[in-house]
Amino acid sequence: MSSIIHGIAADLTRRTGTATSYIQHHLTNLCLGNCGAITHQPVGFFAVQIDTVIFGLLPMVLVAVLSLWLVKRLSPETPGRFQNFVEATVEFVAGQVNDALPIRSGIIGPIALAAFLWILLMNCMDLLPEDLIPTIMHFFGLPDVRVVPTTDLNTTFAASLTVFALVLFFNIKVKGLFGYLKTFLFHPFGKFLIPVNIVMTLIEEVAKPLSLALRLFGNMFAGELVFMLIALIGGTATLGWGLALWLPVQAGLDFVWLLFHLLVVSLQAFIFMVLTIVYLAMAHTGVEGHAVSDVSHG
Repeated sequence: MSSIIHGIAADLTRRTGTATSYIQHHLTNLCLGNCGAITHQPVGFFAVQIDTVIFGLLPMVLVAVLSLWLVKRLSPETPGRFQNFVEATVEFVAGQVNDALPIRSGIIGPIALAAFLWILLMNCMDLLPEDLIPTIMHFFGLPDVRVVPTTDLNTTFAASLTVFALVLFFNIKVKGLFGYLKTFLFHPFGKFLIPVNIVMTLIEEVAKPLSLALRLFGNMFAGELVFMLIALIGGTATLGWGLALWLPVQAGLDFVWLLFHLLVVSLQAFIFMVLTIVYLAMAHTGVEGHAVSDVSHG
């Protein structure tokens, strides 16, 4: 079914354009506000890529609704399959936090769990047929819609900068402002190379949100692009006699890449969660690597 939708929509697009226009169309966000008349992309500060916002909020709403539903049906004696799955997920994340964090904290676990579930569900939007939602939206007069929020740099940088802000917050809260600034002055080469220490530590700190954002964006963007290339297989013959030849090829490639991409979307969510935990754990350690007491632990 996925391959059929891919092929039909790709063919319809190429009847009025080229393969390049098909890809450009699928890489164009639904812009609201100060947007270009031709490119439909933001040209000023007062512009919002509304599809990224909507499809980014949907996973959060889904998690909230399922959590409320599960809370009302918790059964310690006879847990159902969904409850077992949720408990296993929570225990898995808790294990990652306990292994990395030098002290107990009541907030790092929920942050890590929220990051993992949110990134995972946004990534899973890429497993939907490439042209399904854009085709539906086209009937409602919305020609440009991108479904996967994590293929938008705005999303990945927003998530990574949020983690970076939390890292700064815990660094200052746990170590104190002066203690945190000491890491810039005396790490990694000691007090005799303070200018070098400042530059090296600044690079290290800036690299954290950059690596988080670009790694997630790069992997998800590449995966989406491969789905588009698979959808383009067969040319305009997809709706003609070439259907019998190209549909099995397209379906086979689609299935293989789908299985591989399941690993990618899960792995990227896991990596984002683990790095979040590691960065927050580093905020709870001193320059020498020893745990620093946190007044909020419990």
